[in-house]
Amino acid sequence: MAEQEYWYCLTHHRVEGADGCKSADRLGPYPTEAEAGRALEKVEERNETWDHDPDWNDDED
Repeated sequence: MAEQEYWYCLTHHRVEGADGCKSADRLGPYPTEAEAGRALEKVEERNETWDHDPDWNDDED
C-alpha cells in the first residue's frame, strides 16, 4: 500500500490529496498534511536563504 501524500493547491489555498488540482497549480508532494499546510512558509524561508547565499548572490550591496 502506498503512503498518503499531500499537496498545497495554489489556486484554492488549501491542502489536497492525490486527486486534487493539476500539478502546475500545486506544491508538493509532502508526506503529511501539516507539512503541506506550511508549503508557502517553506517557499518563503528557502527564498530568503537563497537570496542571502553568497555562492549564488552576485548583487552588490
